[in-house]
Amino acid sequence: MQKILILHGPNLNLLGDREPEIYGTTRLEDIDARLTARGRERHCEVRSFQSNWEGALIDRIHEARKDGTQAIIINPGGLTHTSVALRDALAAAAIPFIEVHLSNVHAREAFRNQSFLSQLALGVISGLGARGYELALDYLLEEK
Repeated sequence: MQKILILHGPNLNLLGDREPEIYGTTRLEDIDARLTARGRERHCEVRSFQSNWEGALIDRIHEARKDGTQAIIINPGGLTHTSVALRDALAAAAIPFIEVHLSNVHAREAFRNQSFLSQLALGVISGLGARGYELALDYLLEEK
């Protein structure tokens, strides 16, 4: 059975409440439930992890190297623009990943145009709301 890890970065636990005009009203639990169900339909184990701590996300990526994870979908939140350490962890893990952003980061503040992860990613989905996660999962399941 294929295993895909969903990583959610800082502040994504506040989805549905935090700036709904930017991030939408869908809650993180609902995103995870949809992805888990979608994976189950396709005989894929989808596991999700959210942390507001950079180190916890890095530790989870390190763990993924050993637990059979075959691909990662990551919304690194604000760490996208600041974390060389997160980038290095993904590079070291050598697990294919897709970077997802709920909002269109290119239509926002200039600092959001910089991603330390995109260069390593299979692809980047930005601005399609919660649907971006589903599109990333569909792509990974079709590619395997």
